[in-house]
Amino acid sequence: MSVTLAFDLLLAAGLLWSAWRSLSTPRLDRAIILFIAFGLLLALAWARLAAPDIGLAEAALGAGLTGAMLLDAYGALRRRHNPQETP
Repeated sequence: MSVTLAFDLLLAAGLLWSAWRSLSTPRLDRAIILFIAFGLLLALAWARLAAPDIGLAEAALGAGLTGAMLLDAYGALRRRHNPQETP
């Protein structure tokens, strides 16, 4: 087995694992982190498929911007359900 084939198989397994875990985890914060990891692995897969423009778009939009927006929404949700007591 060549090194590139082994890397591609490992990448495919990582994509499947991170997608499954992000959908099946009960904690929302872990699901968001796994979603970001899935986006970065998917960007790497697009680069391996000789589509670097799609890989860059996936990294910037799918993992970067969407992940940041999900983390911000999660933080707002936590602040809404756990308000700090004001003196």
